[in-house]
Amino acid sequence: MEDASTTHEASHHYPGINPETSTGIDHRKMLMWAFLGSDCLFFGSLVATYLVYYGRSKQGPTPHEIFNIPFTSVSTFVLLMSSLAIVLALANLQRGSRRGLAWLGVTVFLGTWFVAGQGYEFSSFVSEGLTIPGSLFGSTFYVLTGFHGAHVTIGLLWLMGLIGKGLKTGATPEFAYNVEYMSLYWHFVDVVWIVIFTVVYLIGAAP
Repeated sequence: MEDASTTHEASHHYPGINPETSTGIDHRKMLMWAFLGSDCLFFGSLVATYLVYYGRSKQGPTPHEIFNIPFTSVSTFVLLMSSLAIVLALANLQRGSRRGLAWLGVTVFLGTWFVAGQGYEFSSFVSEGLTIPGSLFGSTFYVLTGFHGAHVTIGLLWLMGLIGKGLKTGATPEFAYNVEYMSLYWHFVDVVWIVIFTVVYLIGAAP
């Protein structure tokens, strides 16, 4: 009875949840978890490829010659703060406060800052001779970090679409639930970047 009551309360709070599902979890959230699981495998293969070819480049600059760790550290901090912003956004929306929309705007601002920083970083690396066809390091680095940057960009477009919808509907329970399962994607992107920053930048910058 307690489990049924809990499911009923969740269904009342989030109209999108179907209490008749075998798991008690909305299909949209299940689909998101399935997608993130498959994306873990994809990112894992890219990180593994980078590690396999690490140190084998015979041409072009080496990681410790071009990486600007302080700059990338700031970008990493900005992206992590965007995760905090979306947590605050969801907390406000679940209480029915439109202030959550402002926090979603902060998330978009911080995510855009990160993508802009990555674009600047890429342009500076190219000017120093690091290109995709120029070396194994260049090809594995750009594919891995560029694929992550594409994920952040998709997340930003998704967030902007949610903000546009929220401005029309307000902080409804259904809208809060849409933000909740989107936040799973955003947190995943942040966690993946922590792995990339550690493996590629911090370890790679060592002479």
